[in-house]
Amino acid sequence: MSTLRLTMAQALVRYLAAQRTVYDGEEMALFAGVFAIFGHGNVAGLGEALQGMAGRLPTFRAHNEQAMTHAAIAFAKACNRRRMMACTSSIGPGATNMVTAAALAHVNRLPVLLLPGDVFANRRPDPVLQQIEDFGDPTVTANDCFRPVSRYWDRITRPEQILSSLPAALEVLTDPALCGPATLALPQDVQAESYEYPEEFFAPRVHRLRRPGPDDEELKAAADALKESQKPLIIAGGGVHYSLACEDLARFAEDRAIPVAETQAGKGALPWDHPCQSGALGVTGTGAANALASEADLVLAIGTRLSDFTTASRSLFQNPDLRLVQLNVASPDAVKHGAMPLVADAKRGIAALAAAAAGWRAPEVWSSRAAELAAEWRLAADKATRPGNATLATDAQVLGAANRCAGPRDVVVCAAGGLPGEMHKLWRASGPGAYHLEYGYSCMGYEIAGGLGVKMADPSREVFVLVGDGSYLMLNSEIATSVMMGLKLIIVVLDNHGPDLRNLPVSSFSKQIAETVRTDRAVGVNDDAITDRNALADHNVRPQYAVSPDL
Repeated sequence: MSTLRLTMAQALVRYLAAQRTVYDGEEMALFAGVFAIFGHGNVAGLGEALQGMAGRLPTFRAHNEQAMTHAAIAFAKACNRRRMMACTSSIGPGATNMVTAAALAHVNRLPVLLLPGDVFANRRPDPVLQQIEDFGDPTVTANDCFRPVSRYWDRITRPEQILSSLPAALEVLTDPALCGPATLALPQDVQAESYEYPEEFFAPRVHRLRRPGPDDEELKAAADALKESQKPLIIAGGGVHYSLACEDLARFAEDRAIPVAETQAGKGALPWDHPCQSGALGVTGTGAANALASEADLVLAIGTRLSDFTTASRSLFQNPDLRLVQLNVASPDAVKHGAMPLVADAKRGIAALAAAAAGWRAPEVWSSRAAELAAEWRLAADKATRPGNATLATDAQVLGAANRCAGPRDVVVCAAGGLPGEMHKLWRASGPGAYHLEYGYSCMGYEIAGGLGVKMADPSREVFVLVGDGSYLMLNSEIATSVMMGLKLIIVVLDNHGPDLRNLPVSSFSKQIAETVRTDRAVGVNDDAITDRNALADHNVRPQYAVSPDL
């Protein structure tokens, strides 16, 4: 058996560079690159290895570890989990900076490979700089913080351990049911230790989307329930996008005249003006979708966890005869809320249901009611988002202005605060990929870094980042990274003078806790300032460098 003598870090990087995927019908690298902030614990080992593979696995320098991981996660989401990135940091605060982003990836079921540096495995120089000392357990390091927020976690204490650990991590990263962050903690001495690695370990491998089909009995039960319903409703979640099943869903809904409501992650599965589109669902939802949900006698939830905001903490579905069918590739999600499970890939599951319910359509009175409610909501949204004469614009008017500036291929990015609620109801998504919201973890600071990741995934699309001033101030460092990389972002900051959550603390505690800092003047945005996409783009820094050909 042929072998290659490499350091552990060199072998790890070479293995990542050999992984392939099929995206948009083209075979390409699974890992688009590695975000890195080098320091104590990763510069000598992993840094040297990445430099040697720059032509096959590019390294991107960021300005904050949490932000670079957000960017990597957003990149994977924008690629529908078909491509991904890795992130590496130093052993101390650099590593723990990534923990928040790891939790975000875990909640949202998005792949990212985390490679934090770690203390010396041989312990000879202990305690080293930035080392956490647990007097009762010398094996504990700061990287143990990643355990509860990783789908896969390992600490590589011998160079040969990556022969089993790397394939296991890749299985988690690429499996639709297991998908989430994988963490490999890399002790700095082990990174530089050499080993005779089998040459076949570095052979190119193509990772293709796994599409499990439904169980016959589960399929029959779901199809029978659908055919017996009088008021069916489909809920489209993020799994519809990740399965590339948006067109399948549209055909299924059209053929059976079933209204479709959308979660934050599922928004855009159908274009905003599709005849079956009922809009956003739940706490941040539209009157149309929520009215239908309260009356529905069958809900077919596709690719969604049905979280508390989607179900209004399990209060949204009011029909006592309701039957809930959960079509999901992950069995733990498929049985939530006492649902009838239909464990399958969304695309295959929709196709199987279509065949099993061939010829059946929802009653016309139900589909007509859904269409009337959707039309009423669109008129209300038009009224809320049109420009007004006031000195300062409302959030809805700002969203309307930005929405009118965005082209059909452009992408809007948002995350925490009050904006996602307005966005979910009011933003008119042109179709799949046009609406990118992080609302599973609702993490302040995701927006600008996430926008960078979306832009890296497809530099040909304009990216509109909508962010509140509190979230902007919390994490805006990747504006510098976007300028450095020549990747333009259109950033709209909505200024309400800080994290404006005063009503809750005022009612619960005291006015002293709720005070916010006010400036001498307010800044307003209206349609006179934003008349078209060119005017909006003129307020942004122009790119100075070409886009990396590796992306």
